[in-house]
Amino acid sequence: MTQIRPQPGIMEIALYQGGASKIAGRDEVLKLSSNENPFGPSPRAIEAVMAAAAGMHLYPATDHGPLRAVIAQGLGLDASRVICGVGSDEVITFLCQAYAGPGDEVLHTEHGFLMYRISALAAGATPVVVPERDRVVDVDAILAGVTARTRLVFVTNPGNPSGTMISDAEMARLAEGLPATCLLVIDAAYIDYVEGHDGGAALVEARDNVVMTRTFSKIYGLGGLRVGWGYGPRAVIDVLNRVRGPFNLSNLALAGAEAAMRDSGYMQMCRAVNREQRARLAEGLAAMGYPSDPSHGNFILVRMADADAARAADAHFKENGIIVRLVAAYGLSDAIRITVGTQEDVTRVLAVMAGFGATA
Repeated sequence: MTQIRPQPGIMEIALYQGGASKIAGRDEVLKLSSNENPFGPSPRAIEAVMAAAAGMHLYPATDHGPLRAVIAQGLGLDASRVICGVGSDEVITFLCQAYAGPGDEVLHTEHGFLMYRISALAAGATPVVVPERDRVVDVDAILAGVTARTRLVFVTNPGNPSGTMISDAEMARLAEGLPATCLLVIDAAYIDYVEGHDGGAALVEARDNVVMTRTFSKIYGLGGLRVGWGYGPRAVIDVLNRVRGPFNLSNLALAGAEAAMRDSGYMQMCRAVNREQRARLAEGLAAMGYPSDPSHGNFILVRMADADAARAADAHFKENGIIVRLVAAYGLSDAIRITVGTQEDVTRVLAVMAGFGATA
C-alpha cells in the first residue's frame, strides 16, 4: 500500500462547484447561475485580446506593471501596493499560503465565499465559521470568534450569495478590534456595482492590517480570462509577490483587463442597467411572495418557504430553459440566487416564476 499522503487538510476539501451551464436536452439556455455580466466584456477588451493573440509565443511581463498602473490611475491607488492574480481567488490563496498554516485559524462568516475554507485547508490551517445576523456580516460575532490563533479574517462585502453589505464604520470597527497578529481581508468582488464606494481602499491605506481583493470577472465581464487583484500594505504585497508565480497572468489576460479598466463608460453602463433591472427583479418577485434582502451586487438571493420549495423552483426554471443557483452549500438551503440579466432576461424570469406560483 502506498505511503504517499497529501498534506493535512487537503482531503477535507470539498471540490468547488461552479454554477451549472447546461441543461440536458436543451441546446440553448439562459444562464443566471454564476453572476456573469449579461452584456459580456467591453468591445475594447475584445479588440485588445485579439491584438495580443499574435504574441502568444512570448512570455508575459512578470510585474504586471501596465495593468497595475491603469488600476491605480483609475481608482486613485498606489500601483506599488497592487498585486495581480488569476482571479481574486488566487490572491486569496496567496494570503492563506503566506500567512496561515498548521495550528493557525482562518475565520470567515457562515455564508462567505467557499474558497476561504478551501484555501485555508490547502494551507494546512483550520477554517473557523462564525454566524451572520439575518444574512448580514456580524462584526461582534467575528470579534467574539477571534482567538490567539486567528491569522486571517475574510469578509465578503457586498456578500455573496446574500448581496448585503456592512458600513464603512463597521468595517473600520472590525479592523480596529483585531489582534496585531491578524489580517482583515475585504473581498470586494462585487463593489463595482456600488457607485462611489472604494471597496475598502481607504481603510487599507489608513491601517497596516487590511487587504482588499477585487476582480475583473464580474462587472468587467472577463470571467473567462481570470484576472483579479489585491491592494494592501507594502509589506504584505511584498510577501505575496514572493509566492506568486512569475508568469501567472497571460499576455491576453493582461491586455484584456487593461483595456476593460480603461473603458469606464462601458462599466458605468453595465452598472446602471444592473441597478435598474435588479430593482425590477426583486420587486417583481416580492410581489409574488418571494422576498429578498436589498442586494448591492448583480444578483438577488430569493428566499423560498423551505428547502423543498427552493429545489422545486430550481427544477421549474430548468424546465423553462433557465439556470439559477441553489445555495445550500452556503448554508442557505431555502433560497435560490438569481443573476440579474438584461431587461429581456428579467422579463423572462418573472414570467417563469409567475408560472411556478400557479403550479406550486
